[in-house]
Formats: sequence, C-alpha cells, structure tokens
Amino acid sequence: MKAVVFGEFFRKLAKERGMTLAEFGELAEKDPSIDKMIDNMILDVARENSNIILESRLAAHMLTQNNIPAYRVYLGASPAVRIRRVGIRDGESLEEVYKHTIERQSSEAKRYKMYYDIDIEDTSVYDLILDTDNLDPDQVVDAIIKGMKSC
Repeated sequence: MKAVVFGEFFRKLAKERGMTLAEFGELAEKDPSIDKMIDNMILDVARENSNIILESRLAAHMLTQNNIPAYRVYLGASPAVRIRRVGIRDGESLEEVYKHTIERQSSEAKRYKMYYDIDIEDTSVYDLILDTDNLDPDQVVDAIIKGMKSC
C-alpha cells in the first residue's frame, strides 16, 4: 500500500526556499496559496487512489468536507512523547523541538481556522483515535487493522 506524507512535502518546500518550518509557516499565514496547493494535492491523491495512506493533519477534515470515503485515523501522543520522537527523527535537542513544535502548532491552528474554519482539535471526523504513547509501530498498525476490520 502506498503512503503519502504531506508534512514531508511542506518541509521540502520550506527547505527549497531556504526557510525554517517556522518561517515557512509564517509565510503560509500570509499566503494562502501554499496551503491551498498542498490541500488540493491531498484531495487529488485521495480521489485518484482508493487504496492509499494519507498522512496529513488536515486529510481527515478535507476528505470529510469533500465526501471522499476513507477510514480516518488520529494518531495522538502526549506532548513529551511527541517532542522526544521528533527530536529523534530530526536530530534536534528537546528544547529546539519544543520551541519549533509550539510555533508550528500555533501557525497551523491559525491557518486551518482562517482558511477552512477547521478546529484542528476537533477529532469528531475520525473513525479511530489511538493514543500511541505506549505503542510501538507494529502495535499501531495492528490497532488500525483491527479497527478497519470492525467497520
């Protein structure tokens, strides 16, 4: 099964412009075309592929608003676990990750509300909500498969 990670695309765009994620997020707050381009890609990919994994903070909301059928999963983790995981992934200190995470979350919440009237904290669009704090990747996959089979 193919997976598309839209956060990687956002990071790539920031890097191409020689900007940090925070700087690129600030630009996106002023230039809605950045988010619109990514969001249109989400919808296009979802419409063209019936058997795909889309990773995006907005995918579940966008698919719901556009009546695109999907099994929507929210993978949550406590702030401490998220910061540790991002630090490992990006090779940054916990202090750097914490600062960047707070900046990114604030920017995203502002943009999603401003552009789409979406409250990113609203999890009502999800079919399955998983707290991944104490789960390894295999356990997450098993929980998702179990959830899908029960639909």
